[in-house]
Amino acid sequence: MDREVLRLAIEDLIRDGVDTFYVGDQGQFDGMVYGCLKQLREEYPHICVSVVLAYLPIHRREGEDMSDAMYPEIEGHPRFAIERRNRWMIQRSDYCVCHIQHTWGGAYKFARMAKRRGLTVIDLGGAEIG
Repeated sequence: MDREVLRLAIEDLIRDGVDTFYVGDQGQFDGMVYGCLKQLREEYPHICVSVVLAYLPIHRREGEDMSDAMYPEIEGHPRFAIERRNRWMIQRSDYCVCHIQHTWGGAYKFARMAKRRGLTVIDLGGAEIG
Protein backbone atom coordinates (compact mmCIF):
# COMPACT_ATOMS: atom_id res chain seq x y z
CA MET A 1 0.00 0.00 0.00
CA ASP A 2 1.38 3.36 -1.05
CA ARG A 3 1.19 5.67 1.98
CA GLU A 4 1.09 8.79 -0.21
CA VAL A 5 -1.95 7.52 -2.15
CA LEU A 6 -3.69 6.89 1.18
CA ARG A 7 -2.76 10.34 2.48
CA LEU A 8 -4.10 12.02 -0.66
CA ALA A 9 -7.39 10.08 -0.47
CA ILE A 10 -7.90 11.15 3.14
CA GLU A 11 -6.89 14.73 2.36
CA ASP A 12 -9.45 14.84 -0.48
CA LEU A 13 -12.14 13.86 2.04
CA ILE A 14 -11.04 16.61 4.42
CA ARG A 15 -11.16 19.16 1.60
CA ASP A 16 -14.68 17.94 0.78
CA GLY A 17 -15.76 18.71 4.35
CA VAL A 18 -15.24 15.45 6.21
CA ASP A 19 -14.02 16.27 9.70
CA THR A 20 -14.62 13.09 11.74
CA PHE A 21 -12.65 9.91 11.16
CA TYR A 22 -13.04 6.49 12.78
CA VAL A 23 -10.26 3.95 12.37
CA GLY A 24 -9.85 0.42 13.71
CA ASP A 25 -6.82 -0.87 15.57
CA GLN A 26 -6.42 -4.41 14.29
CA GLY A 27 -4.08 -4.44 11.33
CA GLN A 28 -1.28 -2.85 9.38
CA PHE A 29 -3.67 -0.81 7.22
CA ASP A 30 -5.41 0.57 10.32
CA GLY A 31 -2.02 1.64 11.67
CA MET A 32 -1.12 3.32 8.39
CA VAL A 33 -4.45 5.17 8.29
CA TYR A 34 -4.03 6.35 11.87
CA GLY A 35 -0.47 7.54 11.13
CA CYS A 36 -1.71 9.54 8.13
CA LEU A 37 -4.56 11.03 10.14
CA LYS A 38 -2.20 12.11 12.94
CA GLN A 39 0.02 13.85 10.39
CA LEU A 40 -2.93 15.47 8.64
CA ARG A 41 -4.31 16.70 11.96
CA GLU A 42 -1.23 18.93 12.24
CA GLU A 43 -2.23 20.61 8.97
CA TYR A 44 -6.00 20.38 9.59
CA PRO A 45 -6.39 20.77 13.37
CA HIS A 46 -10.20 20.80 13.13
CA ILE A 47 -10.45 17.09 12.26
CA CYS A 48 -11.47 14.61 14.93
CA VAL A 49 -9.76 11.22 14.91
CA SER A 50 -10.99 8.27 16.95
CA VAL A 51 -9.33 4.87 17.13
CA VAL A 52 -12.29 2.60 17.80
CA LEU A 53 -11.29 -0.38 19.91
CA ALA A 54 -12.97 -3.75 19.56
CA TYR A 55 -11.54 -4.88 22.91
CA LEU A 56 -10.45 -3.02 26.01
CA PRO A 57 -6.66 -3.27 26.27
CA ILE A 58 -5.48 -5.56 29.06
CA HIS A 59 -1.96 -4.15 29.12
CA ARG A 60 -0.72 -0.83 27.80
CA ARG A 61 2.73 -0.64 26.32
CA GLU A 62 4.98 1.91 27.96
CA GLY A 63 4.67 5.25 26.19
CA GLU A 64 1.61 4.14 24.20
CA ASP A 65 -0.64 7.08 23.41
CA MET A 66 -4.29 6.19 23.98
CA SER A 67 -5.62 9.76 23.75
CA ASP A 68 -7.51 9.07 20.49
CA ALA A 69 -8.86 5.69 21.58
CA MET A 70 -12.51 5.05 22.28
CA TYR A 71 -14.40 1.93 23.24
CA PRO A 72 -18.04 1.96 22.13
CA GLU A 73 -20.60 0.19 24.26
CA ILE A 74 -21.14 -2.94 22.20
CA GLU A 75 -22.71 -5.96 23.83
CA GLY A 76 -22.34 -9.60 22.98
CA HIS A 77 -19.78 -12.36 22.86
CA PRO A 78 -16.14 -11.19 22.51
CA ARG A 79 -15.71 -13.54 19.55
CA PHE A 80 -17.74 -11.11 17.41
CA ALA A 81 -16.33 -7.87 18.85
CA ILE A 82 -14.48 -6.80 15.68
CA GLU A 83 -17.52 -7.33 13.48
CA ARG A 84 -19.76 -5.41 15.91
CA ARG A 85 -17.18 -2.61 16.18
CA ASN A 86 -17.04 -2.40 12.37
CA ARG A 87 -20.84 -2.25 12.17
CA TRP A 88 -20.78 0.54 14.80
CA MET A 89 -18.33 2.56 12.66
CA ILE A 90 -20.34 2.00 9.46
CA GLN A 91 -23.56 3.17 11.13
CA ARG A 92 -21.87 6.49 11.94
CA SER A 93 -20.07 7.05 8.65
CA ASP A 94 -20.67 8.31 5.12
CA TYR A 95 -17.38 7.08 3.64
CA CYS A 96 -15.20 4.00 3.92
CA VAL A 97 -11.55 4.09 2.88
CA CYS A 98 -10.16 0.58 2.48
CA HIS A 99 -7.46 -1.45 0.81
CA ILE A 100 -9.02 -4.63 -0.53
CA GLN A 101 -6.87 -7.03 -2.54
CA HIS A 102 -9.00 -10.18 -2.51
CA THR A 103 -12.64 -11.12 -2.18
CA TRP A 104 -12.45 -12.88 1.19
CA GLY A 105 -11.61 -12.01 4.78
CA GLY A 106 -12.60 -9.38 7.29
CA ALA A 107 -11.62 -6.29 5.31
CA TYR A 108 -13.61 -7.45 2.29
CA LYS A 109 -16.62 -8.24 4.49
CA PHE A 110 -16.36 -4.78 6.08
CA ALA A 111 -16.20 -3.04 2.68
CA ARG A 112 -19.20 -5.02 1.40
CA MET A 113 -21.19 -4.13 4.49
CA ALA A 114 -20.29 -0.45 4.01
CA LYS A 115 -21.31 -0.55 0.36
CA ARG A 116 -24.63 -2.26 1.17
CA ARG A 117 -25.34 0.42 3.78
CA GLY A 118 -24.88 3.11 1.11
CA LEU A 119 -21.48 4.46 2.13
CA THR A 120 -19.15 5.79 -0.54
CA VAL A 121 -16.40 3.14 -0.59
CA ILE A 122 -12.97 4.31 -1.63
CA ASP A 123 -10.97 1.15 -2.32
CA LEU A 124 -7.26 1.71 -2.75
CA GLY A 125 -6.53 -1.98 -3.34
CA GLY A 126 -8.32 -2.68 -6.59
CA ALA A 127 -10.45 -5.73 -5.72
CA GLU A 128 -14.02 -5.87 -6.96
CA ILE A 129 -16.34 -5.24 -4.02
CA GLY A 130 -19.60 -7.05 -4.71
